[in-house]
Amino acid sequence: MDTTTVSTTGPRRRAWAVPAVAAVAVAAAFAAPPLLASADTAGLPEVTPAEVLTRVAQAEPQPLSGTVVHTARLGLPDLSLTAMGGADPVSLLGGSTTLRVWTDGEQRSRVSLLGDASEYSVVADGTQAWTYSSSDDEVVHYALSPQDAARAQELRATATPPADLPTPDELGREALERAQEHATVGVDAATTVAGRDAYQVVVTPRSTTTLVGRIVVAVDAQTWTPLRVQVWSSDDAATPALELGFTDVTFAAPDDAVLTFAAPPGASVREVAVPLPDDASLAQAVPDGLPADPSGTPLPEGVSVTGTGWDTVVELTDVDVAALVAGDPAAVADLPQADKELGSEGAQELYEQFAGEGDGPPVDLDTTALYDQLTTPVEGGRALSSSLLSVLVLDDGRVLVGAVPVDALRAAADA
Repeated sequence: MDTTTVSTTGPRRRAWAVPAVAAVAVAAAFAAPPLLASADTAGLPEVTPAEVLTRVAQAEPQPLSGTVVHTARLGLPDLSLTAMGGADPVSLLGGSTTLRVWTDGEQRSRVSLLGDASEYSVVADGTQAWTYSSSDDEVVHYALSPQDAARAQELRATATPPADLPTPDELGREALERAQEHATVGVDAATTVAGRDAYQVVVTPRSTTTLVGRIVVAVDAQTWTPLRVQVWSSDDAATPALELGFTDVTFAAPDDAVLTFAAPPGASVREVAVPLPDDASLAQAVPDGLPADPSGTPLPEGVSVTGTGWDTVVELTDVDVAALVAGDPAAVADLPQADKELGSEGAQELYEQFAGEGDGPPVDLDTTALYDQLTTPVEGGRALSSSLLSVLVLDDGRVLVGAVPVDALRAAADA
């Protein structure tokens, strides 16, 4: 199943908080060595944690190109992911995968997930985005409708396609933006990543119950660009549960041809119009009087948050996860405020374009079997347990997600 988001925060892409997106993400979420870095640096000046955080926050995104290795050791069942159609974002759930990254530092980028004999690419260019799967030989083009294009320029909106591929820069910046929330922050010994001197920022949650033990972000000492992100589980201090880092990187504008998408000869092309919320919808997307999250931001109807910091638990209500996994478009119609959050009455039509007509998701993957394999039966529903995240899917239509053990989700559900 696919979902698409539109961001209006400028070059760094952010997703609209849409219940439909959250629910589909829950459905879709359902042994290589670590990335090594040398400790031999050129004697970098000492910096405080606050100085590094400030430098990263103030730094302009850089044009660059490079190779990234993504390694996940989440403790999930052996999914034989490499047999599921080659290069596919689902392969990021386990093992090691290689990606190539190019960006102009503004609104144009390409990220390619490489398989043994296949490729999955995401190309973004302002308000347009494309995905291409060589396994399916299909291009999906996401674009705003003509009537929304002019307004999108005013909002500096950018389109983020479904199954967006992660990069160290984006993930590292997000981690450091939240670094001082309920955590201690330190600077570890300088290191070298992809041949470049880097500072290491260590974020350690104060919580004693979260599944996240610590996060280490290696930051380039010249451009202040995150080069690597490592996340350790609280149950394993020796080996990162998740790593994403450059093995080589060049800070220079990529060739224009790399950032210009051209459909391969013979590939099928599917067009998807992405709705842009109007001013009224943006103003009413989170109405006054609804519950607020711990930061004080009002929450959409059907979404609640309990706990604080790293122990935060997000609960969605009235979610038919089984129908979503099966690719039933009608499941979106029942999600709370789905149309209102998307700012368009076309949410149902949009989902139908993603999910296909009548035969389930338009991918060669048995998502129901994957869901059953990733989750285990528990009283009143099913649960997914990984080293960093837990998901509790209850038979009454509630879904709870958090970086806490399943027992903590159960306690929140029973509260």
